[in-house]
Amino acid sequence: MDEFEVKARRMVALCLLGVLLFNYPMLALFNVSATVFGIPILYAYIFAAWSLLTGCMALVVETGD
Repeated sequence: MDEFEVKARRMVALCLLGVLLFNYPMLALFNVSATVFGIPILYAYIFAAWSLLTGCMALVVETGD
């Protein structure tokens, strides 16, 4: 397997992780009427999950084998 195939598989895995993180059951867990530093927990979760996925994708793209 060459480097392109490895990165492609990792990107597909991150895409599936994103689908899991932004699917209904996970979002329903954080849909409560509480806040973190004045931000609703659902919004904080969405931003944190999005940031995590973006960071992981940057690591996959920028690092070599």
